Amino acid sequence: MLDQLGAAIVSGELAPGSVLRVEELQTRFGASRTIAREVVRTLETMRLTSSKRRVGVTVREQPEWNHYDPRVIRWQLDGASRPAALRTLTELRAAVEPSAARFAALRATPEQRGQLRALATRLAATAKARDLTAFLGHDIEFHHLVLTASGNPMFAQLSAVVAEVLTGRTGHGLMPDEPQPEAVALHTEVARAIDDGAPDRAERALREIVIQAREEMTALLD
Repeated sequence: MLDQLGAAIVSGELAPGSVLRVEELQTRFGASRTIAREVVRTLETMRLTSSKRRVGVTVREQPEWNHYDPRVIRWQLDGASRPAALRTLTELRAAVEPSAARFAALRATPEQRGQLRALATRLAATAKARDLTAFLGHDIEFHHLVLTASGNPMFAQLSAVVAEVLTGRTGHGLMPDEPQPEAVALHTEVARAIDDGAPDRAERALREIVIQAREEMTALLD
């Protein structure tokens, strides 16, 4: 029920200003009043809707949504707005992740540095084996660790956003059948630069990763 309503709002099928009523949702989905109310509350926490007495549940304008909510991102990537969503998400990554890599080179713990080296090795192995599922898991963990190792909790909380982007790329066929050797080499360079405490190298390599990802997605979407 939540997925259907959320996707309908994000796609524009339920336009801003549309009014949802709990009783109608119960009938439409064959749900209990408790479930319908819980779904409505969840939509409100995502800022997709607002509720007013005697009016009902009203769909909000797009700028008011919580665009950092992973579910909102997932619904956008699953729908017709995928190209626009990928563009804005890639712009966000380009603004944040290179800086996170720079700070990680300055602040990462010895344990985090070792984990990044190990993940770079796993990425190389799974890329060579064309195991995109395993590669995706390691890639999500790698970028999460870079954001966390930056020592900036606000960067770290963007991990879920990046994970949705990476998952969406794979799930929607926007990854090459075999991850590009250049991309794998850049992940290795990020890990080495952070391990070496070289912020300029780490920032530059992570920026190249995001640029290459954008170019690959653009080519596959055209």
